[in-house]
Amino acid sequence: MIQKEIDTDQLIAEIIRGIEEVKGDDISILDLRDIDNTVCNYFVICNGTSNTQVNAIVNSIQKIVSKSLKDKPWHVEGSENAEWVLIDYVHVVVHVFQKHIREFYDIEGLWGDAKTTTINSNY
Repeated sequence: MIQKEIDTDQLIAEIIRGIEEVKGDDISILDLRDIDNTVCNYFVICNGTSNTQVNAIVNSIQKIVSKSLKDKPWHVEGSENAEWVLIDYVHVVVHVFQKHIREFYDIEGLWGDAKTTTINSNY
């Protein structure tokens, strides 16, 4: 059980590294473990400025996680129009938005009971 937590922490760290590698903005981690009936333990949310950047973020995350942890997402959805791409790593689900789509859906507001950690990127 403890090993799984370490793996999840490592996965989140590598996801964030993938986002920062291509300058994704407004990174938040939502801890959903204390909320009943959730689909996963964590959401990692970020946004890009265009569909090109959203796809670059998604590709960067997948490449870094695959290379460092030998892990592939269980499912990826939304790459076609790249307004909101969901990358499902089972315990961690990554949401990569275009900024206006993120504001519209307000995932952080919907999951207001979650413990939220904001990552301040240095770029």
